[in-house]
Amino acid sequence: QVQLVESGGGLVQAGGSLSLSCAASGSIFSFVTMGWYRQAPGKQRELVAQIVRDGSTNYADSVKGRFTISRDDAKNTVYLQMNSLKPEDTAVYYCNARAVLSNYWGQGTQVTVSS
Repeated sequence: QVQLVESGGGLVQAGGSLSLSCAASGSIFSFVTMGWYRQAPGKQRELVAQIVRDGSTNYADSVKGRFTISRDDAKNTVYLQMNSLKPEDTAVYYCNARAVLSNYWGQGTQVTVSS
Protein backbone atom coordinates (compact mmCIF):
# COMPACT_ATOMS: atom_id res chain seq x y z
CA GLN A 1 0.00 0.00 0.00
CA VAL A 2 1.44 3.35 -1.05
CA GLN A 3 0.85 6.46 1.02
CA LEU A 4 0.95 9.94 -0.47
CA VAL A 5 1.59 12.94 1.76
CA GLU A 6 1.04 16.45 0.41
CA SER A 7 2.63 19.57 1.82
CA GLY A 8 3.12 23.20 0.89
CA GLY A 9 -0.41 24.56 0.89
CA GLY A 10 -1.35 27.79 2.59
CA LEU A 11 -2.67 31.30 2.18
CA VAL A 12 -1.28 33.60 -0.49
CA GLN A 13 -2.35 36.83 -2.14
CA ALA A 14 -3.45 36.91 -5.74
CA GLY A 15 -0.45 37.01 -8.04
CA GLY A 16 1.69 35.10 -5.59
CA SER A 17 3.25 31.65 -5.78
CA LEU A 18 3.11 28.38 -3.87
CA SER A 19 4.89 25.10 -4.32
CA LEU A 20 3.21 21.83 -3.40
CA SER A 21 5.02 18.56 -2.76
CA CYS A 22 3.71 15.01 -2.74
CA ALA A 23 5.96 12.46 -1.08
CA ALA A 24 5.24 8.79 -1.71
CA SER A 25 6.08 6.05 0.76
CA GLY A 26 7.47 3.89 -2.05
CA SER A 27 8.93 4.18 -5.50
CA ILE A 28 6.93 6.33 -7.90
CA PHE A 29 8.66 4.96 -10.96
CA SER A 30 6.09 2.20 -11.39
CA PHE A 31 3.11 4.54 -11.55
CA VAL A 32 1.67 5.15 -14.99
CA THR A 33 0.71 8.69 -14.07
CA MET A 34 0.99 11.01 -11.12
CA GLY A 35 -1.03 14.13 -10.85
CA TRP A 36 -2.60 16.92 -8.90
CA TYR A 37 -6.34 17.38 -8.61
CA ARG A 38 -8.29 20.05 -6.80
CA GLN A 39 -11.73 20.42 -5.34
CA ALA A 40 -13.34 23.72 -4.47
CA PRO A 41 -16.40 23.92 -2.18
CA GLY A 42 -19.52 22.82 -4.01
CA LYS A 43 -17.59 21.70 -7.07
CA GLN A 44 -16.38 18.39 -8.45
CA ARG A 45 -12.79 17.31 -8.13
CA GLU A 46 -10.89 18.25 -11.28
CA LEU A 47 -7.55 17.42 -12.82
CA VAL A 48 -5.03 20.24 -12.53
CA ALA A 49 -1.85 18.67 -13.87
CA GLN A 50 -0.55 15.22 -14.69
CA ILE A 51 2.86 13.76 -15.44
CA VAL A 52 3.23 10.45 -17.22
CA ARG A 53 6.00 7.95 -16.57
CA ASP A 54 7.73 9.00 -19.80
CA GLY A 55 7.86 12.57 -18.52
CA SER A 56 5.12 14.05 -20.68
CA THR A 57 2.70 16.41 -18.98
CA ASN A 58 -0.91 17.54 -19.24
CA TYR A 59 -2.52 20.62 -17.74
CA ALA A 60 -6.00 21.96 -17.29
CA ASP A 61 -6.58 24.91 -19.59
CA SER A 62 -7.19 27.14 -16.58
CA VAL A 63 -3.63 26.65 -15.26
CA LYS A 64 -1.58 26.37 -18.46
CA GLY A 65 1.34 28.76 -18.40
CA ARG A 66 1.02 29.31 -14.64
CA PHE A 67 1.50 25.87 -13.06
CA THR A 68 4.31 23.38 -13.60
CA ILE A 69 4.33 19.74 -12.54
CA SER A 70 7.57 17.84 -12.07
CA ARG A 71 8.85 14.68 -10.46
CA ASP A 72 11.99 13.50 -8.73
CA ASP A 73 12.10 9.71 -8.88
CA ALA A 74 15.12 9.57 -6.58
CA LYS A 75 13.11 11.33 -3.87
CA ASN A 76 9.79 9.63 -4.74
CA THR A 77 8.25 13.08 -4.88
CA VAL A 78 6.04 15.01 -7.28
CA TYR A 79 5.86 18.78 -7.22
CA LEU A 80 3.43 21.43 -8.39
CA GLN A 81 4.81 24.92 -8.79
CA MET A 82 1.96 27.42 -8.89
CA ASN A 83 2.62 30.96 -10.07
CA SER A 84 0.36 33.94 -10.74
CA LEU A 85 -2.25 32.48 -8.44
CA LYS A 86 -5.84 33.64 -8.72
CA PRO A 87 -8.69 33.54 -6.20
CA GLU A 88 -10.36 30.90 -8.37
CA ASP A 89 -7.40 28.59 -7.68
CA THR A 90 -8.63 28.30 -4.08
CA ALA A 91 -9.32 24.63 -3.35
CA VAL A 92 -8.09 21.54 -1.59
CA TYR A 93 -5.33 20.05 -3.73
CA TYR A 94 -4.94 16.28 -3.84
CA CYS A 95 -2.03 14.20 -5.07
CA ASN A 96 -2.89 11.14 -7.14
CA ALA A 97 -0.85 8.15 -8.22
CA ARG A 98 -2.27 5.74 -10.75
CA ALA A 99 -0.93 2.30 -11.56
CA VAL A 100 -2.39 -0.33 -13.89
CA LEU A 101 -4.56 -1.92 -11.20
CA SER A 102 -4.53 0.63 -8.40
CA ASN A 103 -5.20 4.27 -7.67
CA TYR A 104 -3.95 6.20 -4.66
CA TRP A 105 -4.88 9.58 -3.15
CA GLY A 106 -3.27 11.84 -0.62
CA GLN A 107 -5.19 13.50 2.18
CA GLY A 108 -5.20 16.90 0.50
CA THR A 109 -3.72 20.29 1.27
CA GLN A 110 -5.62 23.57 1.35
CA VAL A 111 -4.64 26.40 -0.98
CA THR A 112 -6.33 29.73 -0.39
CA VAL A 113 -5.74 32.72 -2.67
CA SER A 114 -6.99 36.06 -1.39
CA SER A 115 -7.95 38.90 -3.71
